[in-house]
Amino acid sequence: MGAQARSSWYCIRTHLKHEHIASAHLRQIPGVGVFNPQLRVMRSTRHGRRWSTESLFPNYVFANFVLESGLEKISYTPAVKMVLRFGGRVPEIPDTVIEDLRRSLSGLDSRVLTDAPMEAEEVEIAHGVFAGMKASVTRVLPGKQRAQILLEVMGRPVSAELSLDLVLFNRKDAAQFALTPAESIFAGRPGAPNFVPASS
Repeated sequence: MGAQARSSWYCIRTHLKHEHIASAHLRQIPGVGVFNPQLRVMRSTRHGRRWSTESLFPNYVFANFVLESGLEKISYTPAVKMVLRFGGRVPEIPDTVIEDLRRSLSGLDSRVLTDAPMEAEEVEIAHGVFAGMKASVTRVLPGKQRAQILLEVMGRPVSAELSLDLVLFNRKDAAQFALTPAESIFAGRPGAPNFVPASS
């Protein structure tokens, strides 16, 4: 009797913003394990602060299956674009990489991750009498969820301190939260996770 084929982890590319849909379909296939690493982030929007659950690796998920018997079925799963290849080879992802990634993400479960602008970044004021005006960030106060900005009013520079709820800025993707130091992550107290995904 031959040895039972071994399952391994592989990287799956999904259609744009369809990670959760692909994951749901993959989980319905017997013998297939799925890992879609995500972070829950507090975002600034034109309608105020909103929670957002985002994929750590946009357009990619990980699936554990037996390559020889499962490749074709996985490749034709709804919302899946392809199983990642390099040349004609489908590379395995070591179990330790997935385990380390799960462990690192579990360390973020108790933290509130809040997007914040960078110093010298141009932002737009979203609400109030200065709504629509552009300003430059001079200092970020993540513990207070506020930023000091410099804007021009009637030809004169004016310094102000605003809540992050009131400014719009370039969004960081979820992976940047895991890689960015404490200055741009609000966790309720000083400190930030030191997490470098091994397969980014």
